[in-house]
Amino acid sequence: MKHIQVKTIEELKKARTPINNINQKHQSNLSSINKVALWITNRVGSMGFFLIIFVWTILWLSWNSLAPANMKFDPYPAFVLWLFISNMIQIFLMPLIMVGQNLQSAHSELRAEEDFEINKKAETEIETILMHLENQNELILQILNRLEVAEKKSI
Repeated sequence: MKHIQVKTIEELKKARTPINNINQKHQSNLSSINKVALWITNRVGSMGFFLIIFVWTILWLSWNSLAPANMKFDPYPAFVLWLFISNMIQIFLMPLIMVGQNLQSAHSELRAEEDFEINKKAETEIETILMHLENQNELILQILNRLEVAEKKSI
């Protein structure tokens, strides 16, 4: 009789490492400046921010194109102040967005590693369950064979 070495539930529980909440772990390891970069990246990368900039640009251009001449603060075709402000926004936001994206990428890699660990645990548990089922199949077949032999002897 072939005997399969199977792990018990207790052995599986002892071998199991606790599942970590990688989101909390990542968040707790961030410095204050990184938290600010992520906050800015999350806000700037939203439709709300886009709409604010879009509406502000339309208002700026409309006011400086259509308002009475004495009320225009940056009249057509100059728009120098708006160009300066928009360039400053770009200059300051681009590095912050890149830092935020790098942090989000690192977080994504940590989540992927944690998913891999969970998948390995699940695979071990599934293999153990399959080994238990194979062992039970062998035992059931042995019992059936013994019953058949006993039935033939009794006839």
